[in-house]
Amino acid sequence: PGPHLFAGAAICGAWAISSACVSEMQKGNEAARAAHIGLNFLTVGLFAWQVSTGIPIMFKVIEFTKFP
Repeated sequence: PGPHLFAGAAICGAWAISSACVSEMQKGNEAARAAHIGLNFLTVGLFAWQVSTGIPIMFKVIEFTKFP
């Protein structure tokens, strides 16, 4: 496991917590709204990091699947 896997796991966790805030947001809870927005910003940042760590993995896979 490396940073790509950990970033993906963190994204999934942040999505779960962010979606759990929705019912409280519908009741007018401003703290839940702030948490929801903050977690989504975190998710975007983690996704950018995951893309940067995934590109070398992609090139390894492409090189491995080349025909001799």
